Amino acid sequence: MPSSPANPDRSKYTAGGIREYERTRYRGLDQRIVHAREDKLIGRLLDEALAGVPAGCAPRLLDLPCGYGRFTGRLRERGGEVLTSDLSTEMIRRTRERFGAPGAAANATLGLPFKDGSFDAVVSIRFFHHLHAPEARAAVLSEFARTTSRWAIVSFYRESGLHLAQRKLRRLFGKSRTNIKMLETGVFEREAASAGFDVARVVPLFRGIHAYHLALLKKL
Repeated sequence: MPSSPANPDRSKYTAGGIREYERTRYRGLDQRIVHAREDKLIGRLLDEALAGVPAGCAPRLLDLPCGYGRFTGRLRERGGEVLTSDLSTEMIRRTRERFGAPGAAANATLGLPFKDGSFDAVVSIRFFHHLHAPEARAAVLSEFARTTSRWAIVSFYRESGLHLAQRKLRRLFGKSRTNIKMLETGVFEREAASAGFDVARVVPLFRGIHAYHLALLKKL
């Protein structure tokens, strides 16, 4: 059964499971290319979002879900004070081991334990596509809008016939068990607007090939 916020694969949440996931998840050539491109785009969007932060002020960033810290280092490079959050306390512990970043366990679909406007930017990578119900997506985006004072960077999957066919083939051959939600064109933008965001920019990972997109959201 696929892992999701509502039905997580608990084996990944053990210390050993996390180390194994970290070691193997982006080991293949195709996944290394995806990671490198993803990392580059996140850096660009962060630069754009943080350009207005006054000199000498360390931006406060929320990394949710932090996982094993795949992008925590990238956030810290921007001179930010990074707080990590995840459903798994073991994931937070692993990220703290790697970067010394403080963390707080949370389930974003049920609400975040942070005050209004706590962060200059909320960064949420590889989470939104696990939310199949519109109500869950609305709840999460509303929490992001509540806890950020300025920006959010959120990844999502937009419908792509080519990518969908690729995923079906991978499942057929047992290479993928994850059931991700791809949104029709315009759905993410409407949901973000309903939560109180203006969609400043949407960039594809690989245009026409991959369904993965990154959105830079500005709080209204």
